[in-house]
Order: sequence, then structure tokens, then C-alpha cells
Amino acid sequence: MDIGNKIKNLRIQKNLTQEELGERTDLTKGYISQLERNLSSPSMDSFFNLLEVLGTTPKEFFNEEAVDQKVVYDESERTLYYDEDKKYQVEWLVPESNENDMEPIFLSLEEKGEFKEFGPSLSDTFAYVLEGEVCIEIGLRRYFAKKGETIYYRATDTHQIKNQYNDKSKLLLVATESYL
Repeated sequence: MDIGNKIKNLRIQKNLTQEELGERTDLTKGYISQLERNLSSPSMDSFFNLLEVLGTTPKEFFNEEAVDQKVVYDESERTLYYDEDKKYQVEWLVPESNENDMEPIFLSLEEKGEFKEFGPSLSDTFAYVLEGEVCIEIGLRRYFAKKGETIYYRATDTHQIKNQYNDKSKLLLVATESYL
């Protein structure tokens, strides 16, 4: 077992730098670096302290059974929501994606349809227009994108996507989780 690499992976998953992990465990950044490169071995106290900060137990740490991760999702796993008043449909492409860092959806807007308005956040939004043409309102600014064009913005102001097209518009849209 590559203990150093496992410590490094857990540290990265916790979004910690070597320095931050060192501060939380009373170890130096240099020592954390040595541990991750298997150039040094921690004492039992240091090791248990590292595991506690990294949010795992010795049993979980040494468990070498591969945890299967769901990677491929088929159409039957998608969820649909249709808003009759605002004339849009959301199709979630990954179950429970609202619990992940990214939320991929198909967004379909009928003629004059509009997606709900969102308040400011730190989310990033990416969309690719598959059909039609849409208007993206961010604050007081308006942007237009048509079939084959890409949309990307940071959602730091009130924002909404509307269909200004005389027919249906469809987008592949991915929004990141907001960390406010």
C-alpha cells in the first residue's frame, strides 16, 4: 500500500494544502511533503492525528477494496420537471446532481419561455445551445446566443435565461455549486 499517496489523495479531497494540513496536525509543511512522498513515516500519534483531520478512520484508510463509483448514466435515470407557467422543462442528466459540485441539465424553453431567475452567487454557468436562440440576462446586461454557440458566465449578479426565438430552444447547461 502506498501510504504517502493515500494521505496526499485524502488531503486533496479535503481541499487542504500541505501547509494547512501541517497547521491542523502540528506538523511542518516539509514533513507532510516527506510523508506524501514516502520519504518518512509518521509516529502512531501523528498518524492518528492525520487521519482525524482527514476525516477517516484507520479501518477506512487501510481498506483496499475498491469503492465502485457510478460513472455512466442512461436515459432511464433522468428526472424531468416541467413548469407550465414559465414554459420550460429541466431534465437532470445525473441523479442527485444538485448534491455535487456540478449540475448538468438539458434546459428546454418553449417559445417565449423563461427559466427561473436566480440571485447572485459564486456559481459558474456553462451552456451550449443545441436548438434555437436564447437571451441571457445578467444584471442589466443582455446577451444572445444561438444554436452552436457557447455561454459561460460567473453568476455574481441576478441572472435568467429566456427564449427570444419563435420556436423551441434547447441547451445543455452545467452550473457549479455556489459557495457563499
